[in-house]
Amino acid sequence: MTDIVFPPFEFQLDPEVRHERLAAAAERSGLLDVAYRTLDTPVGSLLLAATERGLVKVAFDRQDHDAVLAALAAEISPRILRAPSRLDAVSRQLDEYFTGERRAFDVPLDFRLARGFRLSVLEHLPEISYGHTESYAQVAAAAGSPKAVRAVGTACARNPLPVVVPCHRVVRSDGSYGQYAGGEEAKRTLLTLETA
Repeated sequence: MTDIVFPPFEFQLDPEVRHERLAAAAERSGLLDVAYRTLDTPVGSLLLAATERGLVKVAFDRQDHDAVLAALAAEISPRILRAPSRLDAVSRQLDEYFTGERRAFDVPLDFRLARGFRLSVLEHLPEISYGHTESYAQVAAAAGSPKAVRAVGTACARNPLPVVVPCHRVVRSDGSYGQYAGGEEAKRTLLTLETA
C-alpha cells in the first residue's frame, strides 16, 4: 500500500485546502474508489458519488446521506472520500438542468448497483423525452416485460441515479405521480421544471 506523506507545513493550511490535497493525492495513488460531494438544488441537497467508471449514486437528503455512504462502502469499497473535482462535470450539468439550460445528461454512468430487469428499466428511462412521461405499464412493455408493472415501480424506487436517469418521468396510468425516492414534492418540482 502506498503511503501518502505530507510535508510539515501542510498542516498549517486551511483544513479545506488540506482535504483537497489529500483527495488529490489519494486519487493519484489509486486509493480513491468512490468520490462524493453534495450539491444544493431546488429539490434539496443531493449526494453525488462516482467511481472511476462514472456516476454511481445520486441520493436525496431524505435518504440520509450518511447511510447512503455506508451502503456504498459496503457494496463498492470502503475507500470513499469527499473529492468534489471528480464530480465537477455532473455538478455543472445538474446546475444547467435546474436552470432550464440542459435537457439530457452526458456523463459516464456506473450501473453496478442495478441488475437484471431493474437495469433494463433504467436503460430505458433516458429514452423518455424531457417534458414527457410514460406510465409504469408503458415502461414495462419497453423494457421487454409488459406484465412487470410492479417491478417497474420497484426499479424506479431503487434507481441509484435519480434525476440523471429520469425515473421521475414515470407516472401511474391515471397520471398521478406515484412514489418517488425524493418525495412527491421533489417529483412535482422536476416535472413542473420540465414542462415550464
